[in-house]
Amino acid sequence: MSSGASKVFISYSHDSDQHKDWVLTLATRLVNNGVDVILDQWNLTLGGDLPQFMESGLTEAKRVLAICTDNYVKKANRGAGGVGYEKMILTGQLMQDIQSDRIIPVIRDNDNKVPIPTFLASKAYVDFRDDQKYEEKYEELVREIHGEKIKPRPPLGYNPFKVTPKDIEPKLSFSKERYISPTLAGIVTFDYSNNNGRYIIGAGDMAFETAWTGANKKSIHAYNDPKSIRSIALITDIKKIEEIEDASTYDTSSRVRTAQLGEIVVWQNSAGYYAATKIETLKCRSHGSPIDEVVFSYVIQPNKTASFRG
Repeated sequence: MSSGASKVFISYSHDSDQHKDWVLTLATRLVNNGVDVILDQWNLTLGGDLPQFMESGLTEAKRVLAICTDNYVKKANRGAGGVGYEKMILTGQLMQDIQSDRIIPVIRDNDNKVPIPTFLASKAYVDFRDDQKYEEKYEELVREIHGEKIKPRPPLGYNPFKVTPKDIEPKLSFSKERYISPTLAGIVTFDYSNNNGRYIIGAGDMAFETAWTGANKKSIHAYNDPKSIRSIALITDIKKIEEIEDASTYDTSSRVRTAQLGEIVVWQNSAGYYAATKIETLKCRSHGSPIDEVVFSYVIQPNKTASFRG
């Protein structure tokens, strides 16, 4: 048995072979559920020292199961036999720590109004007298031994009457609203390591949530991941946005396009409008710059055509 297992001593009276078998069955199941059980039917050999077995077992065990049958209670109260000897040892231990929950009374074959010995009168017990409730009581017992409560204490909540200060809103300069340019044209300077690389240009049906990640100091990745973006394309053969005659003729088959300095990314949003962004300057921390930054000029075509001429 693992040294980390809960060690339990079972104290009981040999009332009958049937009762000994019941205790053996309980002990076997506890062992199968990770409990290191000390039981005379396993640990005490013929010719063994019974008092020494009781003393060492009761001393080593973390918990003790006292199987409180009618006969066990009578013997404990009279101090008779092995039960009486175990009672003497346990009573001495209880006197050292009266608040201890080390002993668990287990009620079995007992119809007494007070079903536990006098020396355990203050202890809560688990009742195995009704065989129909065996599984329920067994779960209660094994959970108690392992310290896993059936009804764990809920986490402590907040006092509804205590006045607490309101959360302080973040400064405007650090909020998401910082990463929006609602005009139809402009120049954006954007640290793409912030706001998950997202920057919104335009507004309403003409809004484009552009998405960027760094590539190197001369190129940057653009993505069509945001919901507002239907497609993206890369234009390398035109240097000015106003020279784009038909943005719809460029390849939109890829999720990501890598634009170099001076190149243009064309975006179509979910409402069908087109926008063009030209990469003006780039900075990249992984290539020696103090910040990750893209500067791009942009134009949104408000007449929903793919031409940026005129």
